[in-house]
Amino acid sequence: MSSTPNDVSTDRTHKGLRSVPDVQTLFKRHFAYPAVHLVRAPGRLELLGNHTDYNEGLVMSLAVNKYIHMASAPRSDGKIELISSSFPERELFWISDLKKNPVAPWADYVKGVLAQLRKRGVNFSGFNAAIYGDIPMGAGMSSSAALEVATALTIRQLYPFSLTETGATVPPKRNAKRELPPLVAAEKMHFAKLCQAAENQFVGVQSGLLDQISSLFGKAWNAMSIDFKFLTVAHEPMIGEAIVVCNSGVKHELVGGEYNELRQNCFSAASKLGAKSLRSVELKFLEANKGRLLPREYECARHVVSEIGRVAFAERALCEDDHRQFGQCMFASHESSRTLLKNSTRELDLLVELARAHPGCLGARLTGGGFGGATINLVAHHQAENFIEYMAREYEKRSGYKLAPLFCQIVDGAG
Repeated sequence: MSSTPNDVSTDRTHKGLRSVPDVQTLFKRHFAYPAVHLVRAPGRLELLGNHTDYNEGLVMSLAVNKYIHMASAPRSDGKIELISSSFPERELFWISDLKKNPVAPWADYVKGVLAQLRKRGVNFSGFNAAIYGDIPMGAGMSSSAALEVATALTIRQLYPFSLTETGATVPPKRNAKRELPPLVAAEKMHFAKLCQAAENQFVGVQSGLLDQISSLFGKAWNAMSIDFKFLTVAHEPMIGEAIVVCNSGVKHELVGGEYNELRQNCFSAASKLGAKSLRSVELKFLEANKGRLLPREYECARHVVSEIGRVAFAERALCEDDHRQFGQCMFASHESSRTLLKNSTRELDLLVELARAHPGCLGARLTGGGFGGATINLVAHHQAENFIEYMAREYEKRSGYKLAPLFCQIVDGAG
C-alpha cells in the first residue's frame, strides 16, 4: 500500500516540528517527561516491478530519507496512549481492547500490529508514544507500512522479543550500553510478514509485502532486488544518479477497490492457466492460451509477466553499471502500466512525457501502485536541479497543478 486516506506522515497540527529531535519534543510536550526509546522507519519507492510482488515476482525498490519517527516510554496501568503530529486528538485504549475507532483511523495501523504481536505470543504492557512523520502524502512512499514497522520495532525496544516463523521465542539481551542486537535478515522477514498481516487483517487492505520489506531491508546508496517467490533480498549499488519524485497532485487512494481488483484479476488468470502464480507463466505460454482468459485478466497477466522479465533485465543492467539501459526499462514499465494494467492517469502520463523530453532524465515511471500518486525519475546528478525547475514549470503550464519535485536520498532501513 502506498498511501492512506488517514495519512500520519506529514505534520499538519504541531507547527514547527521538522526533525528527529522534534518527535522527542512532541512526546515531552504532551506527556511531561522525556521518551525512553526512539525508532524511525523510512518510506520506500518502487523503482521497478509494478504489481509483481503479490504474483511472486521480482521488484526493485529503495528506502528513502522520509520517515515515520516514534518516541515511546512504558507505562504500568495497561493503557496505551498515542499522539500524532498530524492529528489533534490523542488515542487512548486498554491493551485488552484493540478495536477500531472511526474517530482515529490512523491508529488502526498501530493496533493491527499490536494484535498480530499478541497472536504470535509476544507479551507487552502499556506505553505512551508520539508519532511524527515527514513522508509526503500521495507520493507513493507508504507511510502506512513505515508506521507498522516503527510500531513493531518500538514494542521490541519496550518489551524485547524475538520472532520466528512460529511466533515469539527467547528475547534478545541488551549489551552494556542497553542496546538490543540488530535484526538479522530472517527475523526482518518475520517482522515484515507480521506488519503485512496487520494491514491485511485489521486495517482491511490486501497489500503485498513490498512496502514492509523495503522499509526494513533498505541500504544506503543501494537498490533492493526482492524476489517474492523465495523471499530473498539482494542489494545493488546505485550511485551517480539522482532520484526525483514528482507528485501529480491527484488524490491517491487504494482502499476504494482498484488495487484488490487488480490482484483478483492476476490470481484468476494464474488459476485458469494452471499456475500457482504468474511468476511461473512464460510469455509464449500466455499468448498461446490467451483464449482461456477474460480480456481484463489477459491484460493484467500480460503486464505482470512482461514486468517480471523487465525487472530481471534491469537488474543485469544495474550490475553492469548501465544506468541508461536501466532507465529505458522504467519508461517501458510505465507504458505497460498505462496500456495494460490501466493504473496510470492523465497527469502521471504527462509527468513521464515531460521527463522523457529532458536530456538529463534516464528513466521515469509511475510509482506506488498508480491510480494517481507520483512518478519516480532517474536523473543525471549534475542535471537534477535543472530537471526539478523544468518539471515544476512545464507541469504547471500543461496541467494547471503546482508541482514541487522532491529530491530523495537512498538510506538504510528501519532502526
